[in-house]
Amino acid sequence: MLYKEYIKFSNLIIHQVGNKFNQGNYNLSKKTIELDTDLKQLLITYFISPFKADEYFLLNHEIDLSMNEVFVCVSKIFDDQDEFYEQSVNLVKHLYEQSTHPKIKGGEFYVVYFKDCIVDGDTVDAVGLFKSENKDTFLKVYPSGDGFEIESQQGVNINKLDKGCLIFNKEKENGFVVAVVDNTNKGAEAKYWIEDFLHVKPRNDEYANTKNVLSLTKNFVMQELPQRFDVSKADQADILNKSVEFFKKKESFDMSDFAKEVIGQEKLIESFNQYKTEYEQAIEMAIQDQFAISESAVKKQARSFKRIIKLDKNFDILIHGTRDLIEQGVEADGRKYYKIYYREEK
Repeated sequence: MLYKEYIKFSNLIIHQVGNKFNQGNYNLSKKTIELDTDLKQLLITYFISPFKADEYFLLNHEIDLSMNEVFVCVSKIFDDQDEFYEQSVNLVKHLYEQSTHPKIKGGEFYVVYFKDCIVDGDTVDAVGLFKSENKDTFLKVYPSGDGFEIESQQGVNINKLDKGCLIFNKEKENGFVVAVVDNTNKGAEAKYWIEDFLHVKPRNDEYANTKNVLSLTKNFVMQELPQRFDVSKADQADILNKSVEFFKKKESFDMSDFAKEVIGQEKLIESFNQYKTEYEQAIEMAIQDQFAISESAVKKQARSFKRIIKLDKNFDILIHGTRDLIEQGVEADGRKYYKIYYREEK
């Protein structure tokens, strides 16, 4: 989590960028913007508040980090703040070159220099890159004679940041520590901000490891396990419940303990370990066997763990825990059933 009350606003410039596919263009500002104290605090809220999770990335390039355009531009800004304007121009040009999908909207592109950002306990500077694509309609009411007048205006809603990233002056040798927000695009065009413009990869930290183990477990239980073993929906829900509880109760993770307590049977553990190797290859990241557990990653991932058994179109059974309290069977006439034990009806 970023503590916006400590962050200081140092420099800001706004350019406009269009969609290259639709013969749009970019318009460059000639100078940075001077802001009063109140407006600085308002913009800090607009730019910083959307970054809620402790999920961080690294700027990346498959051949050499020095070929990542954002890395090169931001490095020059960190080395010499007199480079701020020139590199902001290079950044908007780079963004424009990636804006080729027909659904990408034009908008304002903000380049901001922040001071006193706290990341992993370190106080560092940061370069913020933001883009506003959507406009809201606002009503302006003002006195006129003996009454009031009202008119509509188009503007940016400070509670809805469309796209943003914070690049912290930390771990430069790895590609800087980066936080990313993209609240608009969900289709194919969504790739252009995170993948094409920034070109980031997950940072291998406690958040990533926590997220990856929970995702690994979910995929193993829901996709791989039914193909290799005869398991019921109740058994699957039980393993998912145990995995979430394991992470909630412990401060540190140990893969061996997790396998014994959550996966259980030796043949299932062997299959899980094999699937883990395949999963690591797919995400191109090694999952550590031991690490500190990220509480924020557990909260976020647990929301996607749907432990629901759907029975035809008549019933849904939501299982929170204790596999021993539910039994499955088949009547003589072929009808299937679940028997549920409980102490109190609420």
